[in-house]
Amino acid sequence: MPTKKKSADPLTNTHCPQPKGTLIAIGGHEEKERTQQDDGKSQTDEMANDAILRRFVDELRKKDLVVVIPTASSEPEEAAQDYVNVFTDLGVKRVEVLNIKTRNEAESMECIGLIKEADGFMFTGGDQLRLTALLGGTAMLMCLKQRYANERIVIAGTSAGATAMSTPMVYQGRDDAGIRKGEIHITTGLQFMHDVAIDTHFVARGRIVRMAQIISTNPGCLGLGLEEDTGVVVTEGRELEVIGSGIVVIVDGTHSTYTNIHEIAPETPFTIRDLRVHLLSCGERYTLPIQEQLYL
Repeated sequence: MPTKKKSADPLTNTHCPQPKGTLIAIGGHEEKERTQQDDGKSQTDEMANDAILRRFVDELRKKDLVVVIPTASSEPEEAAQDYVNVFTDLGVKRVEVLNIKTRNEAESMECIGLIKEADGFMFTGGDQLRLTALLGGTAMLMCLKQRYANERIVIAGTSAGATAMSTPMVYQGRDDAGIRKGEIHITTGLQFMHDVAIDTHFVARGRIVRMAQIISTNPGCLGLGLEEDTGVVVTEGRELEVIGSGIVVIVDGTHSTYTNIHEIAPETPFTIRDLRVHLLSCGERYTLPIQEQLYL
């Protein structure tokens, strides 16, 4: 008599496939100026083998097409041109600019065609809320996420482009704010990384307090603070390698013992105890303590 096949236990079937793509989140002001050498040939400053933009190009499986997305910028043409010049000089055969200005454009076949074809993507700086408001829920973003999950593409973002990669996403809050409840505003980001809050220009603009408030609202979320000209290369969705000239600050609240953020009134200073903070320089590695999800 045939045995009855047992159904999977929903409490033990928790495997979530690791993404095959690579993320590179950059804290802003990455070096991309050009100078002249003594022999008259131009070169990109600081473009050693471990420089950020060269690393982006090195991570590409193929160097046939890179798409620069300056949607976050108020001056998209200027923001994109710097990357077009650098990537071309670094050996990328074709660099296209995809400046999405409306949600309808993010649904167009022309846009989707570029997303399906490209080997790498660069989101420039600007206003991260423009990225989520214009791209969230669109066919363009869904296509990009599917490719990130299943193919060895590279997605990079700098400043606002990096901040938008995560969920939750900081979108408002002065550099000197964060001490009082409600001074920091967060929303859902583009969701390439879950349970991670990314903030940029982190040391230069003194943003650790506002990160601490984000973590206090849900200590299961990890804070990733990127200094300028510094970034992380993320593989398998959780393995981080620090690149660039500065440091990365990791704020871990999973072992915190107390916060009063849920009890105090708005505009009141908050408390959180026993945060863990790591300061990591170039070459250091870190595994994000991301739990396997119960859903895909």
